Amino acid sequence: MEEGYEIYGDEAYEEEYEPVAWHYDSIDEVPYNIRKYFHQRYNLFEKYDDGILLTDDAWFGVTPENVAKIIATHVGKAAGSEKTTIIDAFAGVGGNAIAFALSGRWERVFAIEKDPETLKCAKHNAEIYGVANKIWWIQGDCLEIIPKRFPGMKEAVVFASPPWGGVSYRHQPVFDLEIMQPYGLKELYRALTKASKDLVLYLPRTSDLNQIAKYAPDGVKTMVAHYCLRGASKALCVYYGDFGSIP
Repeated sequence: MEEGYEIYGDEAYEEEYEPVAWHYDSIDEVPYNIRKYFHQRYNLFEKYDDGILLTDDAWFGVTPENVAKIIATHVGKAAGSEKTTIIDAFAGVGGNAIAFALSGRWERVFAIEKDPETLKCAKHNAEIYGVANKIWWIQGDCLEIIPKRFPGMKEAVVFASPPWGGVSYRHQPVFDLEIMQPYGLKELYRALTKASKDLVLYLPRTSDLNQIAKYAPDGVKTMVAHYCLRGASKALCVYYGDFGSIP
């Protein structure tokens, strides 16, 4: 695979930088509201001590490494062999994009992230895992970039782990997917399927299944899989489109 590159606006180029160092070495450095996540740091990234960088929001937003690897395996095997490109629409600090690149399944892995500092963390983390040059890094809003840069890509699968609007979902027995911030399910589905009808959404474990089913084509079954950590459901993935069974 040729080396990945960064796209900013309408230009592609290599950039050297020193990422903003959001790496906590001890719990005393960690803001109080995210201290419980610090105890889970090796679940989030096994190589945390190698210098992994996270924004404070990423502590409760990044997919745990083992979950990301399982998802990468499932998406890779369930997608048709003609699917050679995967687009991570909400890359964050890189958890899922790194797992997709490590899987070796995809000819191209695109990672889109709106916040430039978060994207710097993602590329830095990918360098720790040795896959930074296997990922095409794109800074910008995925709902604007995908319809413009990736319209009708028959060879692509879109993976999206959108912001859920904080941790308030935990207090709702059934989570309303239209109140996710800043994008609800309807807006996400309409924008992301402009690139490919094969879309995987990573959503809260208590997501409203009736809302999910609303976007399934008539007569077509849509797979929903829960992903667990230490025996408890962490989140679920919805597989819209032409996917085979999950192994």
